[in-house]
Amino acid sequence: MKNPLRTVGRWLASYLNQPLSRHVPFTSISSEQIHRVLQPADVLLVEGDTRVSTAIKYLTQSTWSHAALYVGDVMGQGLDPETAPTLIEADLQRGVIAVPLGTYKHLNTRICRPVGLRPEDREAVVQYAVARLGLAYDLKNIVDLARYLLPIPPVPTFMRRKMLALGSGDPTRAICTTLIAQAFQSVRYPILPRIEILDDEDRRRCGQGVREILHIRHHSLFAPRDFDLSPYFMVVKPLLEGDFDYRSLTWDDQTDCGRADAADAGWL
Repeated sequence: MKNPLRTVGRWLASYLNQPLSRHVPFTSISSEQIHRVLQPADVLLVEGDTRVSTAIKYLTQSTWSHAALYVGDVMGQGLDPETAPTLIEADLQRGVIAVPLGTYKHLNTRICRPVGLRPEDREAVVQYAVARLGLAYDLKNIVDLARYLLPIPPVPTFMRRKMLALGSGDPTRAICTTLIAQAFQSVRYPILPRIEILDDEDRRRCGQGVREILHIRHHSLFAPRDFDLSPYFMVVKPLLEGDFDYRSLTWDDQTDCGRADAADAGWL
């Protein structure tokens, strides 16, 4: 006999995963350009175009609604950005999966790179994510997530961060940023730790050289934007990594069509 709650959860997951037709990307960076600069353990942030993306953007007050981990050719299927599964992510319907970079070629993205991550830890982060392929997405509180699509979502500003802790906490299930946060926490690499400043008495107990202690946040409280805000991750912009020359750009008023349009508008 089918579990009615599970059936409803799957239906809601399908509904929330539907794209919204009004999404318009701001940039036109190709998958090949992004692929050229990516390194294993880089985090790719995505401005999603689905209904669930709207809810996540509301809760986090951020443009980024999804995150995926770049793992390179760990699957042994090459590095072609359109066909090779080089990103590991947690999908609302399919769970933890590997997808090609081209999956997000029509969306705004941002590359966040962990600075100074040792090669052995980089490999450990990648393998942590790979080992979790096939896990289910945590749908326990999918109804709660759907509530945030209401015209006036019932969540005060100060509570939005806590509302990200959706789900059962079951380690056999995953949410996109939970998976990536756990991967970095497995090698004790910081994302946005809570910082405690010690007073003089605390410093004497812990050692005179200690002024602040980092506390690991629970993995369920991380959001995609945290990798963007983190002082330990560097934002990598693909178009600026090569020999960028702004003088080589062609503007519309430099073309015959552009001049004609400008003349018609009275600009020339």
